[in-house]
Amino acid sequence: MQPTRILQGLRYRKLRLTTKDVNKGFYKGNRTGSMGTHTSYGTYKIDYSKVRTYVCPDLTGFKLTPFVSKTIRPVHDQFPGDKLGPRNPATYLARWKSENGLD
Repeated sequence: MQPTRILQGLRYRKLRLTTKDVNKGFYKGNRTGSMGTHTSYGTYKIDYSKVRTYVCPDLTGFKLTPFVSKTIRPVHDQFPGDKLGPRNPATYLARWKSENGLD
């Protein structure tokens, strides 16, 4: 015994559609929209009237700041005279000892 067509359809009423729920040709996508068209040569031509552009408003006198602390020091990954650079084990151990103390 099977339920009627109406009752079979109710189980999908509140669930998202997946590619297993429908026939061939269903493409769910990721809600980004198309930015152009596919050509017959297999390339993609961008339509610049569809491209999203975001305009930043004037932020002079704006009181909020970004979520980055001003006390963070810049990281300098320069290894002058070292052929291996950051892959040198001696450099790694020296930095580990200076930051973490002796083991």
